[in-house]
Amino acid sequence: MQKKYEPLFEPYTLNNGVEIKNRMVVAPLTVYDAGPDGELTPASRKFWHDRFNGFGMWIIPFTNVHPSGIGFESPNAFSEKHLPNLEEYARISHEQGAKAVIQLAHAGVHADASMTRDNGVWGPSEMSYFGARAMTDAEVRDIIHSFAYAAELAIKAGLDGVEIHGANGWLIQQFVSANYNQRTDHWGGTMEKRFNFPLAIIDAIDEVRKKYHRPDFIVGYRFSPEEPGAYGLTMKETLALIDHLVEKPLQYIHISLWNFYKKVRRGGDTNMTRMEAVHNRINGRIPFIGVGDLFAEEKGLKAFNTGWADFLAVGGAVELNPHLIQMIKDGKEDEIQSEFDWEKMDSYRFTPAMLYGTLAGNAMFPKVKQK
Repeated sequence: MQKKYEPLFEPYTLNNGVEIKNRMVVAPLTVYDAGPDGELTPASRKFWHDRFNGFGMWIIPFTNVHPSGIGFESPNAFSEKHLPNLEEYARISHEQGAKAVIQLAHAGVHADASMTRDNGVWGPSEMSYFGARAMTDAEVRDIIHSFAYAAELAIKAGLDGVEIHGANGWLIQQFVSANYNQRTDHWGGTMEKRFNFPLAIIDAIDEVRKKYHRPDFIVGYRFSPEEPGAYGLTMKETLALIDHLVEKPLQYIHISLWNFYKKVRRGGDTNMTRMEAVHNRINGRIPFIGVGDLFAEEKGLKAFNTGWADFLAVGGAVELNPHLIQMIKDGKEDEIQSEFDWEKMDSYRFTPAMLYGTLAGNAMFPKVKQK
């Protein structure tokens, strides 16, 4: 391995004493493949097999905390019967030497009514365009409990932690955003009240951690910094949320970005990147995971050297390079693929849905080499 890559492989000790062996994290890659009750399938097992050897942590993607929140084929964590599947995820990660952190989520207005088990579609407020009705106060509190219960299942399954999914327009972000949240009760009406839902989820999960005497159980939070639209999130709101998050018993904060260097649009210094703006606001109080089109050639190293992130989450490069870390260690970083090559499709081991999305040009998947 070239000496310049060594900083990426330095260990990091979280504020709860847990050591992550390096700064490389597998981003929550959605493979759109699960059985009828969210279980792993042969296709998904094949994709995850030996996919992230050498990484410090794997963030297991979108896992449903309640049947009303199912939006696509994904794991479930709302019943004891889901424990064997969660245990298998933990085993897959630990066999590859990575900490296993599972992302807990609810799709909110983006749920698929055909998959929500007669619950319909729920949101912070009624949104007829999505066929969503407003959640009652009791339902809001029930979902907070569901996040906590999912964390309890994660502990029982031997997982190392959870990531609260407050990004990408799912339910938690919907509560934070005035685009979706027009409530006037405890859960909305002002910016500070729109933060009450995610902050209550963090507190509820922390209570579970205390119940099981597991201070070593990792709790992270992922967020999207801005949204389009007149009432969409701006950096002003995001930085205000960051001020609350750093006061909570979290082990890390994880941003969701398409591009590491994307600049602030509104509510902040538009000459500054979003990464730098959040990094400055955190001010070293909690680890920050950066992401955004990294590891095509030396992009990841360049991003890490900005000093804006303590960890790098890698997505597309892991999809296209199942042995990414070994390639870096063997000095083969020039061979790292950054485009999907149909002539090499078997080596990627994509699920059928991933192949279809790639063929359709879905931005969720890597760009295709063949035009």
